[in-house]
Amino acid sequence: MRDEQCVRFLQWALPQLHMRWRGYRKVRRQVCKRVDRRIQELGLVGFEAYRSWLDENDDEWQHLDACCRITISRFYRDRAVFDALADHVLPVLADAASRRGDTLLRIWSAGCGCGEEPYTLAVIWRNELRHRFPGMDVEIVATDADPNVLRRARAGRYESGSLKELPERLRERAFYRDDDAYRIKPEYRRGVRFLEQDIREGQPDGCFDLVLCRNLVFTYFDDYWQREFLRRIAGTMHDGAALVLGAHEHLPDDVSGLRAWFEKHAIYRRESGVHGPAG
Repeated sequence: MRDEQCVRFLQWALPQLHMRWRGYRKVRRQVCKRVDRRIQELGLVGFEAYRSWLDENDDEWQHLDACCRITISRFYRDRAVFDALADHVLPVLADAASRRGDTLLRIWSAGCGCGEEPYTLAVIWRNELRHRFPGMDVEIVATDADPNVLRRARAGRYESGSLKELPERLRERAFYRDDDAYRIKPEYRRGVRFLEQDIREGQPDGCFDLVLCRNLVFTYFDDYWQREFLRRIAGTMHDGAALVLGAHEHLPDDVSGLRAWFEKHAIYRRESGVHGPAG
């Protein structure tokens, strides 16, 4: 009965936050637990009472928004995507950067959570690609709206379950044991910068060669924010730069300026001479 009440509540509340119930359906219990704790903090009884509280207190929507942040991640999550990045995408982007005369390949990891994604990219570059591009280095800007997960990202300490998809040879090279956990080595932290930033409110300074926005905007946000995000990142991407979505995500219909590069991995490329995706 409690779950049914929470479902009804989320189906009412999420659209008002420009979010989609469909994206939250499978992870709703994580959100419901947070909302239930918030209800208890306020001394209310039930979701209907909380709905009335929201109607009467506009500031409370910020608390609800924070309850809706999903932070599920692992190193090398969706391995085929990272294999495509290592084998094809990053070498092409590094070649293009070299031809421009750049010595830095710039990457933006949006919604980075506890840092697994940006650190995975650093591990791939240092072990698989750096020797092929001796004059090139990478700068990874990782953003998230949640200060708690960013603290964990900066600490760089992970339980073994977070590394279960990372190839063993890379784990041995990039991590050392820290009691019952693993900590990423200092050399893989260099060039990775974490910023507290809500993707709806801004983006880091461009230009980027690669942008990863996986399992965030195109899962949880509505069509308005999907198109708005695409419009914003267009100004931060080089011609020919790549955008990576989650493995089961898709761009909105009728979006121009981005073409499928590795469609089965949801990797798109910005077309040259196009000022930005538009719908």
